Amino acid sequence: MEQALNGMKVVDLSQVLAGPYCTMVLADMGADVIKVEKFPNGDDTRSMGPYINEESYMYMMVNRNKRGICLNLKTDKGLEVLYKLIKEADVFIENYRPGVTKKLGIDYDTLKALNPALIYCSISGYGQTGPYKDKGGYDIMAQGLSGLIDMTGEKNGKPVKVGIAIHDIAAAQTAIQSILSAYIYRLKKGTGQYIDVSLVDSGLAWTVWEAAAYFGKGEVPQRNGTAHRVSAPYQGFKTQDGFILIGAGNQKLWEKFCLQVVHKPQWLTDERFLTNSIRATNASQLEMEIEKVLCKHPSSYWLDLLDTSGVPSGPIYSYDQALNDEHILSREMIVDYEHPLAGSMKTLGFPAKFSETPGQFRTPAPLLGQHNKEILTELGYNEQETQSLLSSKVINN
Repeated sequence: MEQALNGMKVVDLSQVLAGPYCTMVLADMGADVIKVEKFPNGDDTRSMGPYINEESYMYMMVNRNKRGICLNLKTDKGLEVLYKLIKEADVFIENYRPGVTKKLGIDYDTLKALNPALIYCSISGYGQTGPYKDKGGYDIMAQGLSGLIDMTGEKNGKPVKVGIAIHDIAAAQTAIQSILSAYIYRLKKGTGQYIDVSLVDSGLAWTVWEAAAYFGKGEVPQRNGTAHRVSAPYQGFKTQDGFILIGAGNQKLWEKFCLQVVHKPQWLTDERFLTNSIRATNASQLEMEIEKVLCKHPSSYWLDLLDTSGVPSGPIYSYDQALNDEHILSREMIVDYEHPLAGSMKTLGFPAKFSETPGQFRTPAPLLGQHNKEILTELGYNEQETQSLLSSKVINN
């Protein structure tokens, strides 16, 4: 089946999450992604469990649809192989700390001289410029610097890290859209370019409502648990047997909620709850009043009633419940496949549903150096030359 990025060639020198997630999405859309892993042990995620038949599940999750070569870039022959790959590539991605690529001889200026049309994307914690550029930056540090941790958690509680590596994924998404934009430009002008993506910038760019509040009124986001900062009721509420989410975020929905769900018409004239902004100011009082009613029945009762009334609502799932929900499954967000060593496996599906060029699961994540010979043959190496690279520890076995 034809895919949107058929014909795009990507050399991926990134590891762990942000870069590999980016290249996984490009591969899902049809790009030929060659994952270049460091010699001799490969991507750091290969050392992270859980393991299935000694294969890291974490590694397998973000490296599907790629081909893999294990290459010693600290050797001249290893660099020679990489340079040959670059001459044929459309895109190159790396996530070293700034300055390392220059030492390795794989910086943008060096690779641009080999391939002027190359799109070169660097992903780092803090970016290639600025006073923090030389600092090591992981997702949790980016969450701290961007203010996310300070604004996450229960009111009067300790700051809390967001439950997923949100800055890593934000950087991956930023890299994806940037690479595709640069690729379109290259198709029109024939010119490559350099792209500098940082974890901090990428996550910070998602704080649009918080920035509006700060720039507009000088408000600093506070920890509010599940509550919204400017809308109410729009949060999690305790029921007789658990918690549910209710989002009556405008006046029409608020009226439906009062009249059809909790049967509290008096709340419509209560001065504490007259408008959305007033309700948000008095969100704690509103929460107490609502939970006095909700505690009389189980979550399923209220969710059915909310659905019938047309008031947005939903459960608060544990992760295993989410992965087994009938809607998630019907959207094909869980994919079954066979791995040559790990056997029957599951992975996450494709979030965007294309009518003409859908994402495809073509191959599982490569074993370490699985495509060494195949890739070297494509580059013009014969059997004797390949064996020489193996014996001189330029590639792995």
